[in-house]
Amino acid sequence: MPKRAKTPPIYHRGGYTLDWDRKADGSLRSPFLAVFWYDAATRRIRSASTRTGDAVAGRKFLDALYLQNSQGEAVCHACGQALNGHGGSILLATAIGNYLATEVDEKASAEAIRHRLAHIVNYLGTLQSADISCDQVDEPWVARFRKWMIARPIVSPTGKTRPRSPATVENSVLQLQAVINAAHARGDARKPAQFRPIAAKQVNRTPRHRADVDQLAAMFRYCIDPAPDAARSPEERQRRIRERQALHRFLIVSVATLARPDAAHDVSLDPRRSQWDATHGVLDLNPRGRRQTRKYRATVWMPYQVRPHLDATKGFFVGPLSVKKSWEAMAAEIGLPGEGEAGMKLVRRSMAQLLRRPDLKVPVEQVELQLGHRRIESTSELYAPFQPDYLPDARRAIETIIDEIEAVVPGAFHRSDTGEKPNVVPIKAAQ
Repeated sequence: MPKRAKTPPIYHRGGYTLDWDRKADGSLRSPFLAVFWYDAATRRIRSASTRTGDAVAGRKFLDALYLQNSQGEAVCHACGQALNGHGGSILLATAIGNYLATEVDEKASAEAIRHRLAHIVNYLGTLQSADISCDQVDEPWVARFRKWMIARPIVSPTGKTRPRSPATVENSVLQLQAVINAAHARGDARKPAQFRPIAAKQVNRTPRHRADVDQLAAMFRYCIDPAPDAARSPEERQRRIRERQALHRFLIVSVATLARPDAAHDVSLDPRRSQWDATHGVLDLNPRGRRQTRKYRATVWMPYQVRPHLDATKGFFVGPLSVKKSWEAMAAEIGLPGEGEAGMKLVRRSMAQLLRRPDLKVPVEQVELQLGHRRIESTSELYAPFQPDYLPDARRAIETIIDEIEAVVPGAFHRSDTGEKPNVVPIKAAQ
């Protein structure tokens, strides 16, 4: 067995250990991490180089090797003994671990998937025995999970509680179905999921409140003309100023693009992300390297009032601060309704309704394209956003709404810095 320093390993799973391969004196034998495990057939410790010095990549290598060598058998992480005693079906907890290790990291929704499955793991911890196999998860089991989860309110970091919606519960059920079906596809479970998630349209409750131009203007007024700050210290006042600035930028990009909150936060002017084409005034809400998901991120024209802001920015437009806390403070101050009616998606929903005003004359198809609810299929999708006839009515209507907000709150979009409407140079589609 290679000599290694007596320090905790970087990662351990089912008898497989990720660590540096060291000499007797503690120096590294290789610049790459290695995986060590006991081979019962040869009665010796074996090792395999990960060919990387990155711990995250090393963990993925170990997980893949573990799954390959265990051949679907559930193994105790502490002792390495087989736990697969349920008629050939892998334990649910192990299936969740395998799914997270092999099928989640590359997905754009990885963080949301982990949160949804964490509820399943927490529920397993409340049972008399957590040794539940994938084949034992049926409709009655899922019904009990739904009852348990709906009874647990959502608690914010500040301690505020609110009821959990059925849609949140069903997201975890949907992810549980994906875990069991993946285990079945690998041969770790005898059956696919023996239950069905409830359709989203049956559990989703879309908020009905929509903000008009005056209320959108009030949001901007909160950011650029705040009430006297009663913060106890200069540091606290500076923090609140930074939060309002981030909220202001969030409002600007949300009104200009109708993006979902996560996409608005994700707008970056880093050239490596290839989102902003300043020459043609086109913004791709889906950065380079990110896979499109079911919640499609559109490519949109930016209103002429907003383009100078993007041109003057480096890195993320909204910034590193989350605006959720400042949004809640703003909502309370200007009197937005509660009970889930005025979350951060309110700007997107309100702008979508404003674009349907009869006087703006925006075709429904353009509203759907702007929202990402409709896609332009085929090769033309690559070139359509650079044509003058791409979303012309939607772009004109958004610019009109921005002018209306500016009329109520001068300086909301810093009009003095934006200048006149620029000439936009279209790109001809490839022949």
